[in-house]
Amino acid sequence: MTACVLVFAGLDPGGGAGLAADILAIAAQGAHPLPVATALTAQDNNRVHAARPVDAAWIARQAAPLLAAFEIGAVKLGIPGNAANAAAIADVIRALRARRPTLPVVLDPVLASGHGDALGQGDAVGALRELLALATIVLPNLPERAALEAHGGLAGRQALVTGGHAAGDIVVNRWLVDGVEARAWRWPRLPHGYHGSGCTLAAALAARLALGEHMEAALDAAQAYTHHTLAQSYALAPGQRIPRRLLQPTT
Repeated sequence: MTACVLVFAGLDPGGGAGLAADILAIAAQGAHPLPVATALTAQDNNRVHAARPVDAAWIARQAAPLLAAFEIGAVKLGIPGNAANAAAIADVIRALRARRPTLPVVLDPVLASGHGDALGQGDAVGALRELLALATIVLPNLPERAALEAHGGLAGRQALVTGGHAAGDIVVNRWLVDGVEARAWRWPRLPHGYHGSGCTLAAALAARLALGEHMEAALDAAQAYTHHTLAQSYALAPGQRIPRRLLQPTT
């Protein structure tokens, strides 16, 4: 059977981030995405103009047939939209963990768009609190790490802290286990801004874990894949570029 990844994230009509990014990144690893929409958004490659969470009851309604029909190998979490949706997602994860206690859960703790635009309703950090407690690994960037740590959100967790917001020609991503650095990866900084790079990384990691890879190998593969998608990115309009998640062969 093909490994399946259950995905909770918002819908980006521009196709650059959220569920659109997750679907392609998971499929590119050889796994199958099961996308559950948490929010509808109005956005382009640069800004989020509006976001509306779906009704929390529809989170459970979308997920129920998937849990009944498919063997789920990992879960990837993007924006919940609000605290009620986060609680509904947490209930789904607990149901899955009752069947498989070691089920990997990858959380991309998106607190706002790259321009600071809201991606849901209410307190973004507060909405994630219940999901943070269930996550196997969290993938914050540097501002997200600071916001989460201010609320004690990373205590006792594994995290891959991505360093794209720091200065310098090298981007350093640090794997932390209960606050202690287990390994760091160094990647050459690429020259553009990118829409949906965090979604791509988290989705690829969830897929690699669903395929049975151990965490360090999965982190290796997901980061290398994501770096290649950025190196092969393309422009749809001025501003942020779109990662090429279906990679072209290189010569």
